[in-house]
Amino acid sequence: MPVLSVQGEGGPSVLHIGESLRSLSRYLPPGKTVIITDGHVRRAYGHLFPPVEVIEIGTGEGIKTLETVGRIYEALIDCGADRSSFVVGVGGGIVCDLTGFAASTYLRGLPFAFVASTLLAQVDAAVGGKNGVNWQGYKNMIGVIRQPEFVICDPALLRTLPRSEVLSGMAEVVKHALIRDAGLFFYLEENIRGVLELRSEVLERLISSSLTIKSAIVNRDEKEQGGRRLLNFGHTFGHALERAAGVSHGEAVSAGMVLAARISERKGYLAAGDRARLERLLTALGLPLSIPCPGEQLRKGLAKDKKRAGDTIHFVLLQALGRAVVEEMSLDELEGYLPEAAESRELVQKQTNIEHRTFNIEQRSCSTAQRKAGP
Repeated sequence: MPVLSVQGEGGPSVLHIGESLRSLSRYLPPGKTVIITDGHVRRAYGHLFPPVEVIEIGTGEGIKTLETVGRIYEALIDCGADRSSFVVGVGGGIVCDLTGFAASTYLRGLPFAFVASTLLAQVDAAVGGKNGVNWQGYKNMIGVIRQPEFVICDPALLRTLPRSEVLSGMAEVVKHALIRDAGLFFYLEENIRGVLELRSEVLERLISSSLTIKSAIVNRDEKEQGGRRLLNFGHTFGHALERAAGVSHGEAVSAGMVLAARISERKGYLAAGDRARLERLLTALGLPLSIPCPGEQLRKGLAKDKKRAGDTIHFVLLQALGRAVVEEMSLDELEGYLPEAAESRELVQKQTNIEHRTFNIEQRSCSTAQRKAGP
């Protein structure tokens, strides 16, 4: 079982790749533990939780607010959580964000950990110490950087994920490959079927490679003063699209990566062939190349980007597959590409016929029938 570590300002965060939720109790410190989870995860996997207090929250991006954090504070008070308590978030990126933020601010900071139940959380969201909530349309505008004591990435929890959740995670895997690991990009190209079927050996490679990349970057720049900005590739336009068009995180980031790659090509940084390979891979994975959205809404989204400094944004560009660079670009320059993002025929969204799939690890197959969404 691969084990990685993020060396944060407050101590190490240990990443257990392939560990089981069933083993959670082995990692808990003495004293009171409180689990925070959502209803989907609790119904599917609550029987695997250790016998501790459980706080259940709702689902969806709309609950990632200070109001929800307030309800978590109230529940922690009601169950007697004190400064000796330990908090564990069991769920996807939203559960991890809310758990990390609430634990970091309750009684001036409790230790916490995550059991990541979605592919997005396992390859990205649960790792690196960013914990935050949205505020008045600004994504992750309020938050802290504080590392979890440990993260358990249990591939078995992915078996009930709906297609949109799988694709959100896959978009982040592609991002990691593009900014730092050409070998991972080639592996994705050569193993499309295994990726789409979520074969266990393929999953472990994707999770392990992604976390190796992310942990190495965070270890050098925990507070995002330099190299960690590379992890925002595709996210400047992606977050704007996610808000304006109401699409999933993975779809928005996919379209954002395509636009960033096309900008990189137009600026002379990226070869046309590499840009085309990226688009072919995303299409094969079932991810969109663009999201129809009026340019004015995207402009408003860029203005709300938390990475903005005055009238500039630290924008991530590709130099080649596996190599990226951060460049300060003005909002005016970025806005100059928006008509291409919204209206160009070259960016007409390519869809696949893979609708409403639920992936199943155990059977290594995909069902095209609509099923009840999992956690």
